[in-house]
Amino acid sequence: MNVLLTAAPTTDPPWRDQELLLLSEVMRLVGQSLAPEVVLREMLHLLSELLGLNRGRVVLADGADAVADTSSIRYAYGLTRAEMALGRYAAGEGITGAVLATGQAIIVQDIDAEPRFLARAVDRARLPQETVAFIALPIEVNRRTVGVLGVHRIRSRHRLLADDVAVLKILATLAGQLLQLRSLVEEKTRALEARNAMLTRALESAAARYGIIGTSPALLRALGELERVSQAAASVLLLGDSGTGKELFARAVHLASPRRDAPFIKVNCAAIPDTLFESELFGHERGAFTGAASARAGWFEQADRGTIFLDEIGELPLQMQAKLLRSLQEGTIVRLGGKREVAVNVRLVAATNRDLQADVDAGTFRRDLFYRLNVIPIRLPSLAERREDIRPLALHFLNRINQANQRNVHLSPAALDALEAHTWPGNIRELANVIERLVLLTDGTAVSAAEVQGFLPRPAALTALMAAPPGGNASSLAGTASWASATAAAPASAAGFTGSAQSVASAMPPPLVREYRELRSHTPQELRLALAQHGGNQSRAAQALGLTPRQFGYRWRRLAEVPD
Repeated sequence: MNVLLTAAPTTDPPWRDQELLLLSEVMRLVGQSLAPEVVLREMLHLLSELLGLNRGRVVLADGADAVADTSSIRYAYGLTRAEMALGRYAAGEGITGAVLATGQAIIVQDIDAEPRFLARAVDRARLPQETVAFIALPIEVNRRTVGVLGVHRIRSRHRLLADDVAVLKILATLAGQLLQLRSLVEEKTRALEARNAMLTRALESAAARYGIIGTSPALLRALGELERVSQAAASVLLLGDSGTGKELFARAVHLASPRRDAPFIKVNCAAIPDTLFESELFGHERGAFTGAASARAGWFEQADRGTIFLDEIGELPLQMQAKLLRSLQEGTIVRLGGKREVAVNVRLVAATNRDLQADVDAGTFRRDLFYRLNVIPIRLPSLAERREDIRPLALHFLNRINQANQRNVHLSPAALDALEAHTWPGNIRELANVIERLVLLTDGTAVSAAEVQGFLPRPAALTALMAAPPGGNASSLAGTASWASATAAAPASAAGFTGSAQSVASAMPPPLVREYRELRSHTPQELRLALAQHGGNQSRAAQALGLTPRQFGYRWRRLAEVPD
């Protein structure tokens, strides 16, 4: 200390209560938040309100390094922003600079009598006319001075100066601990961010290597699980909704494994008739059944030393489930009609969009096979969980379909926004389907958001309503009008559509598979009205009536042959 701590003896016992209140409030703040900007500002406020130590400030060295050429006021109470901005000090400059440089506390009994006191932040005229003291204590982190806690004090008070210094020492120590915690948290955060960035880059490169589009956290998490299990030989079960890219992930498991140079065999269990399962999976010998003119190796034999992907494994018949389990456990298969066991070294990747646990409980799927398959389950995220990937996926499909069909269709930013906002219950497969239809059926090259809305799948309620026969009687335009008004009334508005039912119908894309329509499904008046509403364009008129252009053209030619 540079001076003796002398002051008038105190006769005011409530000061001790004020000190305890101050410390308890500061500790309560620390319990709520370890952020220095929260705790230190309120601490300076309480010093002023409870102990009369005014215009408190915390001065910290500038820059990341604690040993800096300059320092500045970071937190304060009782100072304006302009005054805080003035509080900048070079190394060793003034009382504050000296404390920061030496790490020693300085107590100025009278700022008017101390030439080193700069009065830089607050002009002396704005301070009380009586004698003003200034207390400055070092703030240390890891035994290195990184800042200064400074306060003004009216010298003539009924409170010992030593008591004020004791409280300020405690608070300066607390401030150092808070700053140290912040430094440690920031260091850990930087390390984690760097590690996450490195892992993200690695996973992104893995996604590109496997042909998987996207960088969303949900996708990268699934890819991370895939990378971790790729070197193992255990079975992998891919779970998720239909259209989430299970085959692509199954191939990625194969490519990431040591079996990458061996065969990758994919089998769709839902496409194989029950009577052919055993022959397809395990092969058959000559004469095993009628038409078996020669022996044939099954999919398991063809996948030897490689990977076999059984898609839709929930469709496997119970009888085949038992045979598959035996082959997985023993590593051998027996061809249909054969007696010799054939050893196979195959890694199984299975996929399903069904709840296999529910199928096990219902008795339609073997519990022991489920446990055998469920060694490493990986859940593939739906497109709704990967909204960040909708744009790159849409642009990928757009580029591929443009090239395949020699088109030059592109999507406006608003059109991409519309695609991103859609729910996509059919996931990636549905998105690819919509982009293909859009490229093939749009008239221009630039696609707007309104046009995209016309190609998005319609709500189920509206689809059922649009499929209903107009008015129940196709022989008059009156029936069509009543059906249109009914369509426009409730369901269309409830589904978020506006305008007449005719405009809604014309905006809707044709179904993927058109239902059969008999020759007299539309009256001559309906054909003429649709053609007139679409400026003589038979393709659009056909689309509005739910017909193909060929069906409309045939009916139109028949209309020309039959007089009114």
